[in-house]
Amino acid sequence: MNEIDRRHFVKFLAGGVVTISSCGSSLSSKSLPFKPLSFSRADELILAEGLTYSILIKQGDQINRRGDIFGHNNDYTAFIPVSKNEAFFWVNHEYPLPQFIHGRDLKAEEKTKEMIDKEREVVGGSILRIKRDNENSPWQVDKTSTFNKRLTGKTKIPFVANRAIAGKKNAVGTFGNCAGGVTPWGTVLTCEENYHDYYGEINFGSEKRIPSRLGWERHYKNSPHHYGWVVEVDLKTGASKKLTGIGRYAHECATCIRTKDGRVAVYSGDDKAGEFLYKFISKNKNNLHEGELFVADIKKGKWLSLDINKSKILKDTFKDQLDVLIHCRKAGRLLGATHLDRPEDIEIHPETGDVFVTLTNNKKRGNFHGSILRLKENNRDYLSRDFKAEDFLVGGDDFSCPDNLAFDRKGNLWMVSDISGSAMGKGPYKKFKNNGLFYIPMSGANSGRVFQVASAPIDAELTGLSFSADYKTLFMSVQHPGEKSKGPKDLTSHWPDGGNSIPLSSVVQISGKVLESLQA
Repeated sequence: MNEIDRRHFVKFLAGGVVTISSCGSSLSSKSLPFKPLSFSRADELILAEGLTYSILIKQGDQINRRGDIFGHNNDYTAFIPVSKNEAFFWVNHEYPLPQFIHGRDLKAEEKTKEMIDKEREVVGGSILRIKRDNENSPWQVDKTSTFNKRLTGKTKIPFVANRAIAGKKNAVGTFGNCAGGVTPWGTVLTCEENYHDYYGEINFGSEKRIPSRLGWERHYKNSPHHYGWVVEVDLKTGASKKLTGIGRYAHECATCIRTKDGRVAVYSGDDKAGEFLYKFISKNKNNLHEGELFVADIKKGKWLSLDINKSKILKDTFKDQLDVLIHCRKAGRLLGATHLDRPEDIEIHPETGDVFVTLTNNKKRGNFHGSILRLKENNRDYLSRDFKAEDFLVGGDDFSCPDNLAFDRKGNLWMVSDISGSAMGKGPYKKFKNNGLFYIPMSGANSGRVFQVASAPIDAELTGLSFSADYKTLFMSVQHPGEKSKGPKDLTSHWPDGGNSIPLSSVVQISGKVLESLQA
């Protein structure tokens, strides 16, 4: 598929007008306080001049006096201020890398129960209390805090549901935790994405389990239907619950916003090629226990209700509403929802209220570079059943495979990319080299143009963007550096410690005059 056809193809999926981004390196950047970076293949975290970083915490660090350890593959982060110089900080731990746990990658049938237990320990999430001496000091993890806790693949988590799921009212563990969200009342939503990698999957209408990649079901008989949910976590107590009302699928995020009547709308995407975009509207103002789930028809600009009592085809197919929610993918297909190119992170512009959705790619359909979709809810009403959709940016020139997003205090957009380790530097991705962090002004002469701010180490993905309350610090996860290493003696990366060290996923804090000037 040539470039013109590719852009028409993305436009068709989005049902709107394409805005083609211009390469930042070919534009005048005199109005920017930094010189944009060029693509790089260096095994370093490279930042634009005027920005510096330090590591907040890294894989394997102890987080409290009990000896709990910071997990693997840190992803989504959430900054919840407590005071000017103190905050709660949540971090997702998405998945294990067996080659670094067991010394080499192993087939599922080679793993013992003890090996699986080690993998179950390093996933889930971390609750941290962080502090700084003053507003010009770096943040540090308070390792003496009794608030610091881990959720893992072993944690018992109840379902918010009106009946048992596969005979249980509780799940054992959370994993595949990719992106997330923060509720208006200050709890964190952590999202279970590629749940099928752990205990497999049981598709609608079948009783046969599809085997998983990691093989956990070989030693534990947990039902796949216990995973693929949004998990709400109270950072003050560590209490958690799985919110079944938001549906079960490969959740990338759960972005919350108050509706006009004080309830909460939650947007979430199913991060798999050909899957759907969803919106949940809560029944109550101060919890997400009940509500109505919708799936998007992008072509018609309609939110389609997944309420079994509002659809004959759903009522004829599923036994009850929870059955619909367990099998959202089947329900979305029955209703005619629009198949999308891996809907990932979702963020809402703080001034316009527009909803931005990253569509990372769909290689099977010739869309290698993805796009950012913009939704405009009718009358800027998040309760609306109608919206307009258009492509905001299309990848292929100055970025590829958009993933996580964040808006800063000025309403400008920050984006990170996710070119997979197996594709990085090859074929259509060759010119983009390592993944990066990008800055996109939303107003002025450079509005809608993309400028690279950071370049990741080898094999790494930059993710989990969040700002401190004063916007002087940008937190970011450097995830899975050296992911393609075969083992500790055959490494592709040595970040962050250099030399012959094993690569370690880490959360970094970025600061400097450039960041301050962009927020002024």
